[in-house]
Amino acid sequence: MKILMLNGSPRQNSNTGIALAEMEQIFLAEGFEVETVQIGAEAIRGCLGCGYCYKNGKCAIDDIVNELAPKLEACDGLVIGSPVFYAAANGTLVSLLDRLFYSTSFDKTMKVGAAVAVARRGGISTTFDQLNKFFTISGMPVASSQYWNGVHGRKVGEAAEDAEGLQTMRTLAKNMSFLIKSIALGKEQFGLPEKEKKVMTNFIK
Repeated sequence: MKILMLNGSPRQNSNTGIALAEMEQIFLAEGFEVETVQIGAEAIRGCLGCGYCYKNGKCAIDDIVNELAPKLEACDGLVIGSPVFYAAANGTLVSLLDRLFYSTSFDKTMKVGAAVAVARRGGISTTFDQLNKFFTISGMPVASSQYWNGVHGRKVGEAAEDAEGLQTMRTLAKNMSFLIKSIALGKEQFGLPEKEKKVMTNFIK
């Protein structure tokens, strides 16, 4: 089974990287294949709303978003980690996620998602909520921990001193591992939930 981890930090050896590495140790011990992709420094523009993906099955902007699409389809769990620069996730990461989730039509139901936010002090809760919305609109169960999924640190390496934050990451990875394995067993015995034909409305009529 596979875990895809997206690191939204533009910095190498970042505090976000420290948080994700703490989770990776658990995933490897649990027998998962793990791939981490650092995207925070990539030149990623936002969605054009052009509809190209509906007709062609991929984004019109042929960059790392299209490269990540098959990795997302193949994974059983997705971890999204972001630094908090201004009370929200890194804008580059958000642009990538907007396009990645919007342009991929494959079923994401029961892939497990986990959001991780890293900040000097504030903004972790809002970033955590922001990232979880990508999972919950896609039928993806959200893995939880012993606290909101955040680690604190300002200077490079300071996250390693946040004992509670790192424990939260380890607990998150253990819970996520259990959830993924449990869902795999459930699929074998019960299959996926039956889907109704999708109903779409707007607020005008």
